[in-house]
Amino acid sequence: MTKKILKRPSVTLLASAFVIAVCASLLVLDGLRSWDALHLRLQDMESATSKLTLAVARHADNAFKAADVAVTGMVERVEHDGTSPAALQRLHDVLQVTTDQLPQINDLLIYDERGNWLTDSLPSLMSGLNVADRAYFIFHRDHPDRGLYIGAPVISRATNKWIIPVSRRINHADGNFAGVALATMDVEYFNNFYESLDLGHDGAMALITDAGIMLIQRPFNQRYIGKNISTSTLYQDYLLSNAFKDKLFKLEQDGTTRWTSYHRLENYPMFVAAGFSKEDLLAEWRRNTILQSGGTLLLALLLALFGVRLINQIKLRVQAQVELIQARDALEILNRKLEKLAMQDGLTLLANRRHFDITLAREFSRATRNGTMLALVMIDIDFFKQFNDLYGHPAGDDCLRAVSRAIKTQTPGRPGDLAARYGGEEMAIVLPETDLAGAMVVAQRIRDAIYELEIPHRGSPIGIVTISAGVDALIPQQKVHTPETLIKKADKALYLAKSTGRDRVCSNRDANHEMRVPH
Repeated sequence: MTKKILKRPSVTLLASAFVIAVCASLLVLDGLRSWDALHLRLQDMESATSKLTLAVARHADNAFKAADVAVTGMVERVEHDGTSPAALQRLHDVLQVTTDQLPQINDLLIYDERGNWLTDSLPSLMSGLNVADRAYFIFHRDHPDRGLYIGAPVISRATNKWIIPVSRRINHADGNFAGVALATMDVEYFNNFYESLDLGHDGAMALITDAGIMLIQRPFNQRYIGKNISTSTLYQDYLLSNAFKDKLFKLEQDGTTRWTSYHRLENYPMFVAAGFSKEDLLAEWRRNTILQSGGTLLLALLLALFGVRLINQIKLRVQAQVELIQARDALEILNRKLEKLAMQDGLTLLANRRHFDITLAREFSRATRNGTMLALVMIDIDFFKQFNDLYGHPAGDDCLRAVSRAIKTQTPGRPGDLAARYGGEEMAIVLPETDLAGAMVVAQRIRDAIYELEIPHRGSPIGIVTISAGVDALIPQQKVHTPETLIKKADKALYLAKSTGRDRVCSNRDANHEMRVPH
């Protein structure tokens, strides 16, 4: 066997190895320094954007709170003093003083039940103005709710300026609609405030409602004011962020990548989004990195005979990291899709029982904390077993789908509202911040919608597919109520509806009375 002679490494090879080691050390140390500087910069920016959105959210909260207080006072005065000429003149004087003290308010106005102007806070009183076609007037006319309504920005007919309507309903002594008390928030006031903030050259800020309506935007763009952006990347990211998050992403409206932070207002259904441009954010870091890394690279090039090879290796590693990130992101997207499918009933496309249990527990806890009403509607398709026996299970599945579509269509669709398949032919609807009367209206609307489908059913005395519904609502109390308490009460009401003839809506709170409106 031939014996191999091991040669000692040449000086050139040893020198090359040494140079490579030195160059690698220089590049790695410089890279770590640069990465640490970037990390610190991002941390500072994250803190800055979070503090900024918090401050702006508080500013907006205070501004709308002042308008809310003013509108509430207007409602109280009109309902107490009436609308006689003397009362309206006194109210006009008060409104003028209030507007002078609140720069965010453009005008305060009172309209009667037909939308006709009664008085306002302008120095020269207007007349002949009618707002019966405005969204806020129509809302208050058609909804007995006395809560505050914040509408989409519109151009004022009185001042020809962009304003945000903030209004409350005025009632007659008998509770009937008597008109609207309106405060018009000055969009320019918010624009001036946002422009005064240091957001860099390409920074952006927006005030957006929870429904996705753009109220204020910096930079100001009339094209987007008052528009629904609920399908935008910004709004969808806000929903996923649970109202508190920082993220680097490209804004669809202008294509600028920004480090963005969100903060929801404490008292009103809207949130603030603020972002610093990625270019502004990294400009100083890039300058320092170029200067310091340039010197390090020059020194490395003087020592490195095999620098190209090293650079190629680094490129390959970066490429591998990019592919790994892409694979990870694809896996996360797939996991989110699977999670969504796991929360949906495959037949009816309503939420499934697991989704229902999670939502009910969450809304129950929230209602307990906030001391608000929580309502539950339990629905059962009448004589469904007979339907399956007569028409077959495929037809039964079609019936379930049709009924589910009607339920989903008639469910209000607010944040927290949920229509779910509870089991078999039984459905359930969770209605946060809804009292018993409101829940009964929703249930009755669903019952009517299903009746109007007129799905033939020879096994039912009525001749078509109908439903029975049980409704209950309560303000949960710790150590007194549980989610099962609400389910049992609504189920008891459902039993009452079925035992007293079906095709009706019953409430657990009035076991001796059933609600049935003939079709």
